Amino acid sequence: MLQLYIGNKNYSSWSLRPWLLMKHAGIPFEEKKVRLGWEDDSPFKKTMYSLAPSGRVPLLIDDGFPIWDSLAIAETLAERFPEKALWPRDPKQRARARSLCAEMHSGFGELRSTFGMNLEARLPEIGERMLREKPAVAKDLKRLDVMWDEALENSGGPFLFGEFSIADAYFAPVCTRARTYGLPLSPRSAAYKERILALPAFLEWEREALAEHDWIPEDEPYRTRR
Repeated sequence: MLQLYIGNKNYSSWSLRPWLLMKHAGIPFEEKKVRLGWEDDSPFKKTMYSLAPSGRVPLLIDDGFPIWDSLAIAETLAERFPEKALWPRDPKQRARARSLCAEMHSGFGELRSTFGMNLEARLPEIGERMLREKPAVAKDLKRLDVMWDEALENSGGPFLFGEFSIADAYFAPVCTRARTYGLPLSPRSAAYKERILALPAFLEWEREALAEHDWIPEDEPYRTRR
């Protein structure tokens, strides 16, 4: 059986992507959760480096073979389970979905670093202040909103490319950030965010995240890291 290594469910945004994808698609796997740690001598780093050279989560183990990075994991799953149609079926829409995921994967650095995933918190005052004080964060949010709105208009919804796909799993962590920090979105994007947060698979992740009671202290440097 596939094994998926993840970090704390309250904080680990990158772990959420393949976990949600696999749960929603009904792909069986064994979950392996390791408490996040940032220092090289932390139990987290020691465990992850023993499995793969990246030393990070998420990590998929397929019959002893490690696959790291959420995008590589998603592509591997799409190849391994073609019947699940994890990418859009239409070639042009599939290419566009890949473009959106790649943009999220390599961009939106200001948004991600400023607003770490934190499911147990509601911090709208921080969201408002950061958008006011950091133009680069506001620019990232505007691009995200336009990206979602255009995809939803073109596809007709309910998800970015009609049916749930890798793209939706990829943006799920941002949906949690929008809720945590009260980030303003267009009506169509806001409704999409709520659909993602209402998915049974996401609700399962959230329940387990809130049951961890393993909050990372504010002064630990990896609080908002992966």
